Amino acid sequence: MRFASLTLTFLLVITPLLAQKQVTDDIITDQVRIKLAGDSDVGGMPIDVVVREGVVTLKGKVRTDKQRSKAERIAKKVKGVTGVTNQLVVTPD
Repeated sequence: MRFASLTLTFLLVITPLLAQKQVTDDIITDQVRIKLAGDSDVGGMPIDVVVREGVVTLKGKVRTDKQRSKAERIAKKVKGVTGVTNQLVVTPD
């Protein structure tokens, strides 16, 4: 009975830990790209996404300051992101 109790306790503690998926830079990169592409304001803009140790760097061109800010907000909301370096350049052409 004691062994069964210990086993059950072990499973209740360990199972949720094993179920948590490690968020890698590649996963973050994919998620940021998907979210940017699906956004009505910044989708279609030539934005490069580079992720290193959870920090997202956005590079490229957007047409307005609003798009620049929106891209940064979108990136910050992605799970696993620890920071955003916004190097987007506003060019209204």
